[in-house]
Amino acid sequence: MNLSTSVPIELDTGGTAWMLMSATLVLMMTVPALALFYGGMTRSRGVLNMMMMAFGVVAVVGVIYPLWGWSMSYSSSIGGIFGNPFEGFGLSGVAVGPDGGYLLDDVGVPMFVGVAFQSTFAIITTALIAGAIADRVKYSTWLVFTALWVTASYFPMAHMVWGGGLLSGDGPFASIAEPIDFAGGTVVHINAGIAGLVLALVVGKRIGFGTRPMRPHNLPLVMIGAALLWIGWFGFNAGSAFTADGVAGLAWVNTTAATAAAILGWLVTERIRDGHMTSLGAASGTVAGLVAITPAAGALNPVTSIVLGLVAGAVCALAVSLKYKWKFDDSLDVVGVHLVGGLVGTVLIGVLADDTGLIFGHGFAQLAVQVIIAVVAMVYSGVVTLVIALVLKKAMGWRVSKDEEVSGIDTAEHAESAYEGIGTGTLLGATEK
Repeated sequence: MNLSTSVPIELDTGGTAWMLMSATLVLMMTVPALALFYGGMTRSRGVLNMMMMAFGVVAVVGVIYPLWGWSMSYSSSIGGIFGNPFEGFGLSGVAVGPDGGYLLDDVGVPMFVGVAFQSTFAIITTALIAGAIADRVKYSTWLVFTALWVTASYFPMAHMVWGGGLLSGDGPFASIAEPIDFAGGTVVHINAGIAGLVLALVVGKRIGFGTRPMRPHNLPLVMIGAALLWIGWFGFNAGSAFTADGVAGLAWVNTTAATAAAILGWLVTERIRDGHMTSLGAASGTVAGLVAITPAAGALNPVTSIVLGLVAGAVCALAVSLKYKWKFDDSLDVVGVHLVGGLVGTVLIGVLADDTGLIFGHGFAQLAVQVIIAVVAMVYSGVVTLVIALVLKKAMGWRVSKDEEVSGIDTAEHAESAYEGIGTGTLLGATEK
């Protein structure tokens, strides 16, 4: 995803149109897709708050990204960790040349289009974290966290992987093998998954977690959200080719194959373990497959993508139940799907990649470097998130009051309810509204 500011001879109008569409598809992944997916998975008294968390991320990151987000991601490196935030502040000199003309990247697409595309990645990554802390946090604290986290964790990670930093082909680990993260296994999913785990631990469990059923209140919304995520993901993965070419086509096919296989892997695991194949499992398997193929979409072939999807679906289906065994309240399975799925996809590149993978006789180098970048991403994101979470816990507080959580976070935080009669505190207990 590293873009050059060199000026090619001609504008590629086809590539530009594809990238504008891809940016739009990725924005759709947050609103409405993730808002519907997460909103349906919450209890009915928290659906508006969850949707508002997604909309809040769009608002905060949408302002921050053109100010210093792009510059921190793609400007001159500071220690291989982040770009100079002042070099391209406000996109100064980034997208418009000295003569007033629009600068193009090295495939003939205007830099402004690249900025648009990359901003949607920052948005969806931050929004994913919200699912780990559903139903119990102050909205104002969430908005401040969004600004701090995208600045201190997402932008540096994007720079390290795609902007020529520590985890890129220009970094020290490239001496082993060039790290591969086609569309965001480390930058997006491991980054957000670790952040979700840290926040779940710092914020604490929902009242009644482990003793009351906390089922999704609207499974049709979950399935609609998952379907929209799948559609949007073609912009996410195929768009990461940065033009309309054969690599984009390969990424599209691999994304579909892996996702379909992951659904089957999840459903078969459910059938063996629980005796049923559920709609929630199908929706979750969809996302697990999309997550796993994200870093690998340009490095695998359709057959190995199916293998990756089957593994990811089964492993993530098993992983989501660990929160009950280990007693942490990852409300909507951000850890089990995004962290675990991101790790599966990132690491298995070292096994399955066509040109460098172990299975095709290319040795252990790619596998070693994929493990290294995954570990570094986890440590960096985990430490940064922990510091931010603890500072905000002391400065603002994370939790709404117990009474507000019990009566319903929608009414407490937004003075609204999604459904008539919800939020009065009279529909709790066995029905878990």
